[in-house]
Amino acid sequence: MKTMEELARTKVIENGEKVQPTFSKAEMERRSTNLRRILAEKEIDAVLFTSYHNINYYSDFLYTAFGRKYGLVVTQDKHVTVSANIDGGMPWRRSFEDNIVYTDWRKDNFLHAVKKVLSDSGTNTRRLGIEDDHVTLEVRRLLEEAFPGVELVDVSQATMRQRMFKSAEEIEHIKNGARVADIGGAAVVEAIGVGVSEYEVALHGTEAMTREIARLYPHAELRDSWIWFQSGINTDGAHNWATSRKLERGDILSLNAFPMIAGYYTALERTLFLEEVSDRHLELWEINVKVHKKGLELIKPGARCMDIASELNGIFREHNLLPNRTFGYGHSFGVLSHYYGREAGLELREDIETVLEPGMVISMEPMIMVPEGQPGAGGYREHDILVIHEDGSVENITGFPFGPEHNIIKK
Repeated sequence: MKTMEELARTKVIENGEKVQPTFSKAEMERRSTNLRRILAEKEIDAVLFTSYHNINYYSDFLYTAFGRKYGLVVTQDKHVTVSANIDGGMPWRRSFEDNIVYTDWRKDNFLHAVKKVLSDSGTNTRRLGIEDDHVTLEVRRLLEEAFPGVELVDVSQATMRQRMFKSAEEIEHIKNGARVADIGGAAVVEAIGVGVSEYEVALHGTEAMTREIARLYPHAELRDSWIWFQSGINTDGAHNWATSRKLERGDILSLNAFPMIAGYYTALERTLFLEEVSDRHLELWEINVKVHKKGLELIKPGARCMDIASELNGIFREHNLLPNRTFGYGHSFGVLSHYYGREAGLELREDIETVLEPGMVISMEPMIMVPEGQPGAGGYREHDILVIHEDGSVENITGFPFGPEHNIIKK
C-alpha cells in the first residue's frame, strides 16, 4: 500500500481528444499575444490567474471550484491550466493549450503544481502577476511562502482593460447569446398566467434557452443559464430569484433572461404587467422607458460613462424619482456571470470616467424601485445590449420589444 509521500502530487490526464473550442485558434492566440505584451511591458516573468473570468477568457476552460483552487500559468512560452484531480481529463479537453492536474493528497499540491509548471518552463520568476481583485489574503500569504523573494504584481486592471474590447468572434458570440435571451423571453411570456408560480415561468424560459444553446453549440457544456422571473413585491431587487409566489391579475412583473454560453453572459430584462396596469404604475413605467430610450441614444463612441449617467439622472430628477434609482445605467458584456467576473471599468455610473470606444459591448438598463404601500409599488427595468462597431455605428442586438404597448400580458 502506497504511503501519502509515495502518491503522485501532480498528473497529466490527456483523456480522450480535445473538444471543439468556443473560439478559433487565431482568436485564442490573439488573446495570449496581447497578454504577453502586457507582461513584457510590466516586466512580469509569469502570471498566475486564479479567477473564473481570466482563466476562461485566456484558456476556454471554466472551472467548478467546490472548495478547490484552480489556476492558469502563462509565461512567454507556456500556457498551462492547473486543475484538481476530481475533474479528470475534462480540463485538458477544454483548455486551449496544456493542463496539469494536482491531487488532494497534500494541502500544498496546488502551488506545487504551479511551481512545477514554472520550473519546467525554465522561467526565472522574479515578478509574478496575480489578480488583486480575486486573490484572498490567505492565498496571497501562501504565494509569498511558496515564492520567497518573488514580487507579486497586480495584473487585474490591465487584463480587465483587454477584455473590455471585443473581437469580431466575441461579438458574434455575444449576438448569439442575445438571440437566445430573446427566445427565453418569449418562453417566459408564453408561461405567464394568473395562478402560475414564478418558478414555473422561470423553468419554462430556462429550458427554452438551454435547448437553443445546445442547438447552436452542440460541442459546448450546457451550464449556468437561468431566469430571474419576479412578480409583485419580488420585483424590488434586480437580483431576486424566483419564488413560489403565484401571479395575480394586475401584478407588475420582471422578466430577466440570462443565457450563459461558454462563460459568456448576455441578458434581456423587461417590465411587464399581467392583464391590467394602474394609472400610477403606467406613469412610472413610461418614465423609466423614457430614460431607457434616451440612454440608447447616448451610447456612442466618445461618450464618457459618467456623463451618460449624469444626463439620465436629470430625467429622473425632473420627476422626483432620482432617489428611487437602484444601480448604474449599464455595464460591459463578455466573460462574466452572477457569481464571477466583472469589467468594472466599463459601467455607466457617475464615478466611471471611461470613454466609449469601438469594440466595446455595453447595456442600457435603467431601474427604479417604489416601495410597497406606495402608489405604483414595484421595480421597473428595461435592458438592451449595444455593440459599438469599428466604423462608429452602434447596433442594438436585443430584439424583444419594451414598453406598455407591447408588454401588458393578456391571457
